[in-house]
Amino acid sequence: MDKNEGVNLLRRYLENRCTPEERVLVEQWYDGLLTASDWHLEGERQEEAQLAMKQRIDQALGWKKPVPLLQQHWWRYAAAVLLLLGAASLFFIRLHKKDPVPAIMAEIKPGSNKAVLTLANGHTIALDQAAADSIATQGSSRISKLAGGQLVYTPGAGIAGNSPEYNTLSTPRGGQYKLVLPDGSGVWLNAMSSIKYPAAFTGQSREVTIIGEVYFDIAKNEQQPFHVKIDNKAQINVLGTRFNISAYPDEPLIRTTLVQGKVSVNTVVLQPGQQAVLSSKPGKQPVTLLKEVDTDLALAWMNGYFQFSQSDIHTVMQQIARWYDVEISYEGNLPDRKFSGEISRSSNLSEVLKGLSVSGINYRREGRRIIIIP
Repeated sequence: MDKNEGVNLLRRYLENRCTPEERVLVEQWYDGLLTASDWHLEGERQEEAQLAMKQRIDQALGWKKPVPLLQQHWWRYAAAVLLLLGAASLFFIRLHKKDPVPAIMAEIKPGSNKAVLTLANGHTIALDQAAADSIATQGSSRISKLAGGQLVYTPGAGIAGNSPEYNTLSTPRGGQYKLVLPDGSGVWLNAMSSIKYPAAFTGQSREVTIIGEVYFDIAKNEQQPFHVKIDNKAQINVLGTRFNISAYPDEPLIRTTLVQGKVSVNTVVLQPGQQAVLSSKPGKQPVTLLKEVDTDLALAWMNGYFQFSQSDIHTVMQQIARWYDVEISYEGNLPDRKFSGEISRSSNLSEVLKGLSVSGINYRREGRRIIIIP
């Protein structure tokens, strides 16, 4: 490899276009230079040095305008400048020697459209493995799987007066799914969530039971109000509206956030932009009404993001664990810090962890286990 090839490699590195193997080589080389060099600059001297390095690398790599990199990654410029100033020989020699590259852990992909449908007779269907087609019938209702992670019920005639058959749709860790109920209502399930519902709505009301996090877009029917039950903890009464419920068993609070319409949570009535909060302990609990909330925060998972606002480390990592199907553990005395920000749920786990590290979350990874450290 000549010097031009080395410069091209560093350009790919700075633009995040390296292969994992190339990235390891560049960072190992830089670590060796850092150990042998004195980079203990402070205050204004450090800022001036960083600015000078940035300008020189922009010019050397042919960039007419500065490349917008996070300040935390200034050392990438330092590494590239050292190469261009004459330290290239060490890097090139190491490349030619083909030093062994450490084993790279398998990338962990984000969650996807996965769910299991359990019919009233106990038969189960793994929807991520089933073909997009009609997959079952109950009475005169047809159950179909559509492309894009969607299960649809199409009711038929002649079912009034029959006892409803209850099905359950559940998502695993790393799964999400959309369900269209027999009345046309839309239901979105986040990871580790479930909904129990009838194959046909009969009688004077429509009732479902949920666990986890579920978003509803309810078809309006004043003659048949909609009720969402959360074990013995809460009941949400609905006519026609859009709202999100977060009711994971391993979280201390149940949150119902109203986007449009009107709902009541254990008799407390919500207006759009409000949130009802109550304890997840068994039995009816007092409801706290928050009158002004950020609905975008509650719906971030629906829109493909993790979004945090002054969240503690456990809240942040709990969402990561559910979506990437990883185990989280903690070591040492972690600082009592709050985190805010937004990360795409379509990112691989390594990208998410890099983003968290910029925010001050330190970790090490052992396979599918993430250990948070001080």
